[in-house]
Amino acid sequence: MVQEVKPTRSELLKVKNQIKLAISGHSLLKKKRDGLILEFFEILKKAKTLREELVNEYRIALEKMNIARTLEGDLKVKSIAMAIKEIPDIDLTTKNIMGVKVPKIKGGEIKKAFMERGYGIYNSSAIDEAAAAYETVVEKILLAAEVETSMRKLLNEIEKTKRRVNALEFVVMPRLNNISSFIRLRLEEMERENIFRMKRIKAKVQVQ
Repeated sequence: MVQEVKPTRSELLKVKNQIKLAISGHSLLKKKRDGLILEFFEILKKAKTLREELVNEYRIALEKMNIARTLEGDLKVKSIAMAIKEIPDIDLTTKNIMGVKVPKIKGGEIKKAFMERGYGIYNSSAIDEAAAAYETVVEKILLAAEVETSMRKLLNEIEKTKRRVNALEFVVMPRLNNISSFIRLRLEEMERENIFRMKRIKAKVQVQ
């Protein structure tokens, strides 16, 4: 015969403390989730603006490149492109948004002066205008990469936090409340049984 395990008041106190911790954790996670959602929508606004700017800058750069190709010829444009050896450095660090590490991308000197581009002096300004336009495109691409990667990381963290909030709200806290109710009811039942037993003992003693 399996002996019944009787709950104790210390076990009830332990469960009550676990409930308090769960409630506190649930509240903090909800605040974190809401804060992350606000940050996400702020970055989303930047992303939309950057995408529009990038598309516009790329269209301008393409037009300028087509002008340069028309005036100078494809062969000359390609040879000038091959002559450029210096590649801008990309400095990749991170920043913290509510506990989420997101990238901070900083390019070296993307925009250069006419004489710094390394392809010498040419009579036509069309090539220089095209180069300047594509430098602007590269800057926008770096900004877009930073913003859109940050969005993805924040979205992943929002989903994780939502799952934790739901787990606490719909699984952990109901389970702990059920355990607490069971222990409390069982203790009350044991108390009544004990009182009834004591009354029986007292009645037997009085009869003797």
